[in-house]
Amino acid sequence: MERAVYERMAEIDGAHWWFVARRRIVNSLLNAHRPTKGRMKILEVGCGTGSNIAMLQSYGTVDAVEPDDLARKIASERTGIAVKGGYLPDGVLLTDGYYDLIVLLDVLEHIPEDQPALEALRRKLAPGGRLVVTVPAMPWLWSSHDVSHHHHRRYTAATLRSVFHASGFRLCHQSYFNTLLFPLIAAARFVGKLTGREGGDDAIPPKGVNKLLATTFGAESRWVSKHSLPFGVSLVAVAESAAS
Repeated sequence: MERAVYERMAEIDGAHWWFVARRRIVNSLLNAHRPTKGRMKILEVGCGTGSNIAMLQSYGTVDAVEPDDLARKIASERTGIAVKGGYLPDGVLLTDGYYDLIVLLDVLEHIPEDQPALEALRRKLAPGGRLVVTVPAMPWLWSSHDVSHHHHRRYTAATLRSVFHASGFRLCHQSYFNTLLFPLIAAARFVGKLTGREGGDDAIPPKGVNKLLATTFGAESRWVSKHSLPFGVSLVAVAESAAS
């Protein structure tokens, strides 16, 4: 992503409604689908500026990978973790068969070849380990936001399922999410395309609006971890090696 995007992310990821609600949803998913009740060895791939690491540390010890130099520096300073560099599938030095849990939170869409990357990560999972992935959904929602964040694609449930199966994974759970706000976000993207004003959408709204959006989006945590929602701005998948 562009340097300015990472700098802006570091400023807002603690309070912006989207980051706050996504952490709540991921936390609920991990509670429901974690591979073991004990402390886990966890890897976050593409940790960005490190805003998820504190939440993940409540489940065990956390290693992190971030290829961008600026984001890696910010994440290391914020968390005290020596965040690794490198790119998937072959440029990251990690131990095979080691991690109980690997998470990629809005990362897979940044990787040019998603299948080889997933195949590489499958080899890093311990027996019975699981992979949790969130990605942007609905290709027709593509906008300047995707361009500025260097996305290669948005997924559908079918395309995400297909790449997991091709990579040697078995899906344990999959669902769309960011469903309650879907009409609002879709309308905003549509109007932006019509008017040619597809500006960045990462500014923190006024306090009351930010809280309302975080509450509305975050309320989905009780459904997404247990059910498969039929549409949404994003998708989540929980998977394990098909060989396990």
